[in-house]
Amino acid sequence: MNIKSKLLLALLATSSAAFAQTAPAAAAAPEVTYNVGVFSQYRYRGIAQTKGDAAFQAGVDYANANGFYLGAWGSTIKWIKDAALGTNAGAKQAKGPVELDLYGGYKFEAAGIAYDVGYLRYQYQGNTYKDASSANVNANTDEVYGAATFGPATLKYSQATSNLFGYSDSKGSNYLDLSATFDLGNGYSLVPHAGRQTIKNANSIYSYSDFALTLNKDLGDGLTANVAAIKTTANETLYKGLSSTGYNAAKKALVVGVKYSF
Repeated sequence: MNIKSKLLLALLATSSAAFAQTAPAAAAAPEVTYNVGVFSQYRYRGIAQTKGDAAFQAGVDYANANGFYLGAWGSTIKWIKDAALGTNAGAKQAKGPVELDLYGGYKFEAAGIAYDVGYLRYQYQGNTYKDASSANVNANTDEVYGAATFGPATLKYSQATSNLFGYSDSKGSNYLDLSATFDLGNGYSLVPHAGRQTIKNANSIYSYSDFALTLNKDLGDGLTANVAAIKTTANETLYKGLSSTGYNAAKKALVVGVKYSF
């Protein structure tokens, strides 16, 4: 069966929990890789980014043998357009249909522990999120991060060096992520995850924890499929209030999809 046939079958059978792009593994020699995917929805840190609708995503990564890497990754989104309108005069529906992540960093190993440090820019090109409410600011966000991997487990800490995803006065917000990858054999792997998002200078109701359990399947020829069960502790009333349509972006979800890397 050729690659196109496998891709078509995978798309028909499953439509992966979508998460923002992670940095590429360190390469033995300089290399450039690409990926494209179709997903039943895009969830990031447990929160729906496409209002529960399907998402298309694609990325490109450069990894150098010395441990340095660069990358770009994009996804369709709907959360900015769905932002609730504030009461200020002139408030209007926000625009911003695409997320573009630009990142770079350095990977190295010491004493049997793999480390990864870097910078990530979430660029919502041309977004007008701040126009929807006087409480909002531009959604573009900058973060620095550091991660350590020992055996199957990875602990990662990210901190915003700008306002976080449109929250005003939120510089210094942070996200703590603990995950593990277990090889089940026959191309299957299981990835449990727990995270904690803290919003600086905001009511504690805005901070929350998220949990996910993802099953991946390597289909061969660069194709992977996965299914993820996702849950958060985020306040339902708050997230419905952040939506112009009353959509709860923090509700439980089962997300499936397929990605092709080449």
